[in-house]
Amino acid sequence: MSSRFLTLADVTEVLNISAAQAYALVRTGELPAIQIGGRAQWRVEAKELEAYIERMYAQTRARIEADAGSSAADWHGVTRD
Repeated sequence: MSSRFLTLADVTEVLNISAAQAYALVRTGELPAIQIGGRAQWRVEAKELEAYIERMYAQTRARIEADAGSSAADWHGVTRD
């Protein structure tokens, strides 16, 4: 059975980021997480991590499409405001 909750160390491994970056994601709320236990350790639900990854893919696609549109406009002599 796969674990429902992941530690921040698990998140860092999945996303290949530093511990500080993972901590910042949960502290800002960009990656929803809960604090549990006496030492208030962070846990991220696996489905929330997958949702975060999907949001990042969507944002990247939108940025690429916006950049492609502006590049095409620049190529054809149209200037951006």
